[in-house]
Amino acid sequence: MSFRDFGLLALVCLLWASNNIVSKYVIATLGVPPLFYAAVRFGVVALAVFPWLFPMPRPAWRLIVVALLMGGGNFALLFMGLQTATPSAAAVVGQVGVPMTTLLSVLMLGERIRWRRGIGIALTLAGALTVMWDPGGFALSGGLLFVVASAFAGSLGAVMMKQMEGVKPLQFQAWVGLASVAPLALLSALLEPGQVEAGLRAGWPFWVGVVYSAVVISVGAHTLYYALIQRYEANLISPLTLMTPLATIALGVALLGDPFGPRMAIGTAVALAGVLIIALRRNQVMPLLLAVWNRSQ
Repeated sequence: MSFRDFGLLALVCLLWASNNIVSKYVIATLGVPPLFYAAVRFGVVALAVFPWLFPMPRPAWRLIVVALLMGGGNFALLFMGLQTATPSAAAVVGQVGVPMTTLLSVLMLGERIRWRRGIGIALTLAGALTVMWDPGGFALSGGLLFVVASAFAGSLGAVMMKQMEGVKPLQFQAWVGLASVAPLALLSALLEPGQVEAGLRAGWPFWVGVVYSAVVISVGAHTLYYALIQRYEANLISPLTLMTPLATIALGVALLGDPFGPRMAIGTAVALAGVLIIALRRNQVMPLLLAVWNRSQ
């Protein structure tokens, strides 16, 4: 990989990581309801890439299901988790999407898991569980359970998308935005009274966060990432995207004061070691999965 392209990939990972902080700030500090935030974000995405909407990829039903899973379902659950979970913990726990995708690939795409990837799956799950566990209350963190559900939605969508052909990145982004706006807006109207007023009270920081997340992250960073995975082997690109959770932890600790004690350090090291082992093995959907999870934060 050229130094220029490595710099571009590092920039993409840093942008994805910064968006974790932006999302946490909008939801937890500004008090914008998560479903409303997701609905507005996808509305902006749909407007930004509307010219790439047609022709509609086929089959239409699969496109809509995948768009909802990787868009509305993934983001809504993630943002609900970020109401209480720290970005650092969410970035680590979200890596369970990698073994989830591997297992779903076995069931839906006929891939095989050999012993090395089996070890990677076990390590990733063990590390994530270490981060999730609350030793004081002997219970799992509620916010991080939403993050796990978000990872599963993204993983299922990634595997289903692998069964489609000819879908271009910006075209897919357009359908993700269009398919997600209405369901999220309806759920927000039913479950989040006063959501519009909350957004207006948040003022310009909310709208800056929405535009940054929708245009810079969902459109710009994601499109650049796809250009890189078309140029280089997946086994080279995939491990390097682990810069994203590491950068998220660094930014979370530095900017938001996220706690990072021995348990978090051990869990992070074990989980990322597991992801690295899986990423280094041949996998049909690994580049897509890592893009899905990283851009979703």
